Amino acid sequence: MRYRTFGRHTGLRVSELALGTGNFGTGWGHGSEPEEARRIFDAYAEAGGNFIDTADTYQVGQSEQLLGEFLAARRDRFVVASKYTLGVDGGLHGTGNSRKTMLAAIEASLRRLRTDRIELYWVHLPDGLTPIEEIVRGLDDLARAGKILYGGLSNFPAWRVARGDAIAELRGWAPLAGIQLEHSLVERTGERELLPMAEALGLGAALWSPLGGGFLTGKYRTGDEGRLTGLGMLVHTEKTARETAILDTVVAVAAEAGVAPTQVALAWSLAHADRSTTARIPILGPRTRQHLDAALAALALELSPAQLARLDAASAISPGIPHEQIENSRAQIAGGRPDSIVPPPIPVA
Repeated sequence: MRYRTFGRHTGLRVSELALGTGNFGTGWGHGSEPEEARRIFDAYAEAGGNFIDTADTYQVGQSEQLLGEFLAARRDRFVVASKYTLGVDGGLHGTGNSRKTMLAAIEASLRRLRTDRIELYWVHLPDGLTPIEEIVRGLDDLARAGKILYGGLSNFPAWRVARGDAIAELRGWAPLAGIQLEHSLVERTGERELLPMAEALGLGAALWSPLGGGFLTGKYRTGDEGRLTGLGMLVHTEKTARETAILDTVVAVAAEAGVAPTQVALAWSLAHADRSTTARIPILGPRTRQHLDAALAALALELSPAQLARLDAASAISPGIPHEQIENSRAQIAGGRPDSIVPPPIPVA
């Protein structure tokens, strides 16, 4: 396992694959029993993994509770990330992004995790009500109190992240460490705004659902319902010709390499991360030890440039507005000599 510094605003060293623990527990009616969750955790740690992703709402608090048990004797070896917004018990004052909710949520998470601090605290989702100034100031307060080390924004639009990052910088508050978003071969729309923004501003990126909710494993073609019966809203299916072409390509490359489609999809994500100047960390979400072992095998797979190009082509998305106009005007912008101009190693903000 290799390690990356999580963005240019931190010295936090995280493993190149994170362990998502949304399946730790059965509070949602599906997931991993405690014994299986411990086997997953121990195997991930043995492989060198140190980046753990959870949330207060995962399995109605059971995920954090189980992690509190698993971390007990080796807490300092791990970077723990948790989230607040959706709450455990719900209700008017138990959800949302307000400082009231933030403070209550962090205290409850610290108790469940049996720890005195959380390394990376995410705002899980925007509530559409709380100003970004209140959110970023709240994260700064938690950092100054030592309850968290860094804060970040998960599933926020790029314009709100950029505004929050600028406000924190101008006011001398703790800088945002990173963003979290869905990203995989089948979901690449974050490449239009979110990932370029993160690279330019020096934010780390934690990438959830790198297997498209299991879609990229190919198992749904064989009738394995899996997460379709539990977290169906997070699972991609073959609704369009593009999705079919992506899966066809993943399966074909897997056959050529003599590996499973899971390894190909994750190897593409790792190769994609290598192209960035800031950390991009795929978050695994195994329900069984077998799922984890299959995912970790991707660390040993190196796709050829030709294979990566085929996967890129099959999964390509339209850049959209204004990126297409910018690209079409590139030669004119560069005074007719676009190929003679060397771009900066870090994109400008």
